Amino acid sequence: MVVLKGVPRIISPELLNVLARMGHGDELVLADSYFPTSSICRHGPEEIRADGHSIPDLLEAIMKLIPLDQYVSEPAYVMELVDSDKEKGLRTPVWDKYQDIINKSEGKPVQIGRIERFAFYDRAKTTFAVVHTGETAQYGNIIIKKGVLPVD
Repeated sequence: MVVLKGVPRIISPELLNVLARMGHGDELVLADSYFPTSSICRHGPEEIRADGHSIPDLLEAIMKLIPLDQYVSEPAYVMELVDSDKEKGLRTPVWDKYQDIINKSEGKPVQIGRIERFAFYDRAKTTFAVVHTGETAQYGNIIIKKGVLPVD
């Protein structure tokens, strides 16, 4: 926990440090509890542990600190359902939570893209960091792309 004015308590010192070091266009994975975080992070991204925290709670806190990239059509991505889950009609209500949090934070509707499962893993290997959470919702993973703050 970081005890600083304006920094949500759910943000750890390690996560705050990562957010501060990320540059425009750098990406961050918020990974559910099933995500192969340690394996993915062997390929480069930093591993941040946030066990016990949900992704919606972390996403809401992170969005208070960084903007999304306004120069791309999809500054966030979720993992697309595999065909068998699509055929079963699997619902992903956590995606609606992400959409609401992001839209509210950005003050406008924001397009969230979908990436095929193994392409998502490959993309995660190129991100700045992976935050491993306690999220248990299926398909709870999300990648966000950092933007820039407006000039005063």
